[in-house]
Amino acid sequence: MSQEKVFADGFSFKRNENAPEFVVGRLSIKVEDAIAFMKEHQKNGWVNVSIKYGRSGNPYCELDMYEPTNMSKNQGDMSKNQGSMSKNVQPHVEKEEDELPF
Repeated sequence: MSQEKVFADGFSFKRNENAPEFVVGRLSIKVEDAIAFMKEHQKNGWVNVSIKYGRSGNPYCELDMYEPTNMSKNQGDMSKNQGSMSKNVQPHVEKEEDELPF
């Protein structure tokens, strides 16, 4: 069951091969078009956009239409509960004597 692609109007992503390693690319947003697109496609105040490569090798922005099934929602709820239980665990803090002198 494949859905038709919905390109994210107003969004443009480009990679720069000369950029440092930590720079993934540049996202340009045409405000008027992007706002109209987001208003049309928002769900609960959010719009998810995927950055993909086309057949040409160029990146493009596409509306992410993933909808979790009931089973995935239940699994997500279970992992949230497990995450809240682990919040009570105190992180290990290094003592000052373990620090290097410089």
